Amino acid sequence: MYEASLESELDPDIQLYHPELSEEDTLAKLKGLLKRVVEGSPFYQKKFKEANVDIEKIKSLEDLKLLPFTNKEELRDAYPLGLQAVPDSVIVRIHSSSGTTGKPVIIPYTRKDVDVWAELMMRCYMLAGLTNQDRIQITPGYGLWTAGIGFQLGAERLGAMAIPTGPGNTEKQLELLTDLKTTVLTSTSSYALLLAEEIEKRGLKDQIHLRVGIIGSERWSEKMRSRIENELGIETFDIYGLTEIYGPGIALDCSYHEGMHYWSDHLLFEIIDPITGEQLPEGTLGELVITTLTKEGAPLIRYRTRDLTRIIPGLCKCGCPFPRIDRILGRSDDRIKIKAVNIYPGQIEDIIHRVPGVSSEYQIILTRKDGRDNMTFRVEIEEAEDPVKKGKTEKALGKAFKDFIGVSVDIVGVKLGELPRSMKKTKRVIDEREL
Repeated sequence: MYEASLESELDPDIQLYHPELSEEDTLAKLKGLLKRVVEGSPFYQKKFKEANVDIEKIKSLEDLKLLPFTNKEELRDAYPLGLQAVPDSVIVRIHSSSGTTGKPVIIPYTRKDVDVWAELMMRCYMLAGLTNQDRIQITPGYGLWTAGIGFQLGAERLGAMAIPTGPGNTEKQLELLTDLKTTVLTSTSSYALLLAEEIEKRGLKDQIHLRVGIIGSERWSEKMRSRIENELGIETFDIYGLTEIYGPGIALDCSYHEGMHYWSDHLLFEIIDPITGEQLPEGTLGELVITTLTKEGAPLIRYRTRDLTRIIPGLCKCGCPFPRIDRILGRSDDRIKIKAVNIYPGQIEDIIHRVPGVSSEYQIILTRKDGRDNMTFRVEIEEAEDPVKKGKTEKALGKAFKDFIGVSVDIVGVKLGELPRSMKKTKRVIDEREL
């Protein structure tokens, strides 16, 4: 009786392919959210008063643009618990951002918030074809960070076996991958690549039972994706999330890998021009802005993520009716400006993809001498020990930078595996111009 009930509750056909989605439902949730924050959030009471917002004027989703944006700096200024919109008695947990660039952002969660997050993570797993028979090795960090515990919440809701290794200790990771016959790896792309290289070095590939990788936390190129998939013999899925919203599990690409489905029954996405703030139509690249329709502990309205993407028009071939965003191109605040040219990570990864014999791993060093900026692009290439082939590849890369971005850079090819590897996010840009 219990098993039949559980199977019905976790039926991916109901969860993913026949949800109740409508503009009327979204508008009702938006109005409910506005009522909640006006009644219970000192943060939004003050913000709406300063912006002269009357929530009674929000009659349609088109009126969303009448509401002010919320940005990361405001969240930092609200430290420690200025974002809390409900009494202490219903807060069951907090998480926070790393705070590496200032005060951390602390996000309080109610029991319902935790339950919704678990459901969103479970949907991601189901969209990737996971079941309660899978064994999910969770390598992202635990603690105040949302990653590890988010992946675990989804695994437990799905009924799968969670293997909460956390980050680091590669020896133990490899031991558990083989001995427990792990079928799913959750990690950053950098750590998935590191594990893949270690498995290859030690000849463990025939002892690994992995079939799926759920990869997130940092940008990763199609070339890096191909390397991870080929070396581990798995299919990878790109997962998206932010601590400020819930954590990982906001969106995931399906088996067609043509954009990431996002859970529009809980989250309202819009794309804006990052400079003017103007809303942009579907299909246009811009900055992603998120409104948390059902969040209680620390709801956010029109939160500027700084992530660059677009909403993909039309339905996905997989049949899932949840809308999609494109893979993240970069951030509006992580562009490299050199010689009056703006360069985004996605452009660099596109160039790498175009030139044969070039690995996914690169490092950018920015320097300034006599008032002139210079960019050195160090990149792993195949057969780097052959000076003729190395020179040919370096020349092709330099031409690609000039042709596609319009900037001249110094190319330095290095052997595969020579650049640093990371168990977390890989630092790819070293800016020495202000040191």
